[in-house]
Amino acid sequence: MNMSFAAIIDFISQGLAQASVWQIVVYTLAVTHITIAAVTIYLHRCQAHRALELHAIPSHFFRFWLWMTTGMVTKEWAAIHRKHHAKCETEEDPHSPQTRGIKKVLLEGAELYRAESRVKETMEKYGHGTPDDWVERNVYSKYQWQGVGLMLIINVLLFGALGLTVWAVQMLWIPIFAAGVINGIGHFWGYRNYECPDAATNILPWGILIGGEELHNNHHTFATSAKLSSKWYEFDIGWLYIRILETLGLAKVKKVLPEPKFNPEKRTADLETLQSIITNRYDVMANYAKSLKKTWREEMESLQAKSGIESASLKNAGELLKHEPGKLEASHVQQLKQLFAHSKALQTMHEMRVELAALWERSNFTREQLLHHLQDWCARAEASGIRALQDFSLRLRSYA
Repeated sequence: MNMSFAAIIDFISQGLAQASVWQIVVYTLAVTHITIAAVTIYLHRCQAHRALELHAIPSHFFRFWLWMTTGMVTKEWAAIHRKHHAKCETEEDPHSPQTRGIKKVLLEGAELYRAESRVKETMEKYGHGTPDDWVERNVYSKYQWQGVGLMLIINVLLFGALGLTVWAVQMLWIPIFAAGVINGIGHFWGYRNYECPDAATNILPWGILIGGEELHNNHHTFATSAKLSSKWYEFDIGWLYIRILETLGLAKVKKVLPEPKFNPEKRTADLETLQSIITNRYDVMANYAKSLKKTWREEMESLQAKSGIESASLKNAGELLKHEPGKLEASHVQQLKQLFAHSKALQTMHEMRVELAALWERSNFTREQLLHHLQDWCARAEASGIRALQDFSLRLRSYA
């Protein structure tokens, strides 16, 4: 009798696995990482954006795993995320910190997700093409929380009372990191490689903790790319897993972000140059921003020496130069006009930026007309006397 009681106590305290604390920590990190991988590879890149196709084996595994660890329905997740892209940073965006506040999205991201999942119009308009087989209708969608209940039972059987803690961490992982951090911080703080139309940022260049989703600015710039890293120093672990699956014949990548090619010997912009520039327009504008920044630094010394320009106003104007001209408010435009009154170089750089962006906005122009505008732009840039603009124009001609 005493031995039976002792065995019960031992089971409650340690479970069937009889694992040490460190073993339980490793298990917790492993299972939460699998969940993150399932979200980024299956829900995000495969289902929401169709950036890759998955074989039935990983596809069914990810669906089953997400049912047990999150209770999320594929159609709901994909629909909400597609709407986020379609209505990004507007009042209709389901979880934008720009409209709802960073605190709201960080702390209540999961609640915002659940609220949007109940909007029938969102599901009908954005939920197309997601799984609708027997198991989806009769198990995953019908019994959403029975899956996480099964995960609770498994954890308790394995680790006893500590299994409750493991389960709690699993249940909080996606609401904190995906619904909170990515949807919140990923649209509020961080660095930007590209001036995409919304406020998306890269949180860290090493996309490991959240499966590569940290590279959110890259993703919003090239939404249908299966690869989220774009710079040599960026690492997307989700892309590593996709490449492994592809090598094993379990995945097929449909699209990745374009990588610009250059011909250093090229000195004349032609139709090939035009096509390459339009295809790689975000790379073009990112490099133009660097040229503008270089000109700004060169102009700073003379601007600071001029009377009538306050240092605070100068700093603020420098920040405004980083913004897309089309998104500047009237008051900001007026501040820049005051700056341009003291710097012809910065005014030229700003105006030439607007003209360059118009190349891929003039949909009613023929290719020959667009090429003429590009050649004229390059000629004026190289005759401007602004070193950064001249260097940029030479680089622009070499796109191939």
